[in-house]
Amino acid sequence: MFAVIETGGKQYKVETGSKLKVEKIDAEVGAGIDLEKVLMVVADDGVQVGKPYLEGARVSATVQEQGRGEKIRIIKFKRRKHFRKQMGHRQSYTELLIGDIVSG
Repeated sequence: MFAVIETGGKQYKVETGSKLKVEKIDAEVGAGIDLEKVLMVVADDGVQVGKPYLEGARVSATVQEQGRGEKIRIIKFKRRKHFRKQMGHRQSYTELLIGDIVSG
């Protein structure tokens, strides 16, 4: 059984017991959360597809870690103009452990 969920403006395929890094969610480490934007659930008895979301479907998850990703370097450079600018960015993420998938 697996499901397709939406969180942080992105879509993810999840299964029970899988780990997933998503955009930052404000929750404490160890807290349980319910993801209710479920787009599709595939089980032994068939496929359920939402329009756009499934009514009553949810995916339970536990927050494993709050962290920040690798640093990305941004360099702007114009030759012969004495212009050079460097910036960096580290995206925050939340690591989830997928628990239970409930179809609608």
